[in-house]
Amino acid sequence: MKKILAMALTACMMFSMMACGGNKQAEEQTEASAEEAVSEEASSEEAEGAEAPESTADTEGAVNSIDDLPGKTIGVQLGTTGDIYASDYEEEGSTIERFNKGNDAVQALMQGKIDCVIIDEQPAKAFVANTTGLKILEEPFAEEEYAICISKDKAELTEQINDALAQLKADGTLDAIVANYIGDDTKGQSPYESPADVDRSKGTLIMATNAYFEPYEYYQGENVVGIDADMAQAVCDVLGYELKIEDMEFDSIINAIQSGKADMGVAGMTVTEDRLQSVDFTDSYATSKQVIIVKE
Repeated sequence: MKKILAMALTACMMFSMMACGGNKQAEEQTEASAEEAVSEEASSEEAEGAEAPESTADTEGAVNSIDDLPGKTIGVQLGTTGDIYASDYEEEGSTIERFNKGNDAVQALMQGKIDCVIIDEQPAKAFVANTTGLKILEEPFAEEEYAICISKDKAELTEQINDALAQLKADGTLDAIVANYIGDDTKGQSPYESPADVDRSKGTLIMATNAYFEPYEYYQGENVVGIDADMAQAVCDVLGYELKIEDMEFDSIINAIQSGKADMGVAGMTVTEDRLQSVDFTDSYATSKQVIIVKE
């Protein structure tokens, strides 16, 4: 009996020792887990407290001056002076994205598809005024003069329009037309009106334009208005013609003049050596600049 009690007592002691050992192991594991958690928390706090590296995503593709244009993606309106001038940068690694309308180029800029837009100053001002997050670089991209393009077969018409332009400049009509569309203090103050007694017996002159170039030509309702539209109307009033305006893609204007589908191209068009090979130009009626639009 004593032997049985001794064996039972020994078994209980062994069981107790095993239980104690198990608890100790569990405690050690718990302590290790706690230490690991503290270590991870400390690392997390250190990471949160550390300064994040400055992002260059907003600056790597930025165009801040003309010197930044090489290698960039430049948006232009197809066939415009901006297109012609920007093409020179293709040799320096730039990509030129051409759009049928200046507004399409501006939208591509807002969507981050291109780095900048090169376009005429006055339309650029209109785009920036109507679109949040854009600005025009202070440095002009190029200086230019606008003139009316006419077929080389119509030298007499070119001479007549030059005479009319000279008269409109001399009597202040042309300045008043421009002031009516440009200038905080003068805008809307001098709308052009045709004289009541105009003789239009000479027929009709068809003006080819691209009516997405505010303030030179744009739609107001169903009518094409703007500096060029009023100037062309004033020229026709002086010469005795009806004016008919045909809206088309900008790069189709010269073809329309050459084919006889239109008599004159009036669309903020700059005289260039390239264009002079295809059409003639009148005297200049306005000066402007090519500018660069970028995101702010």
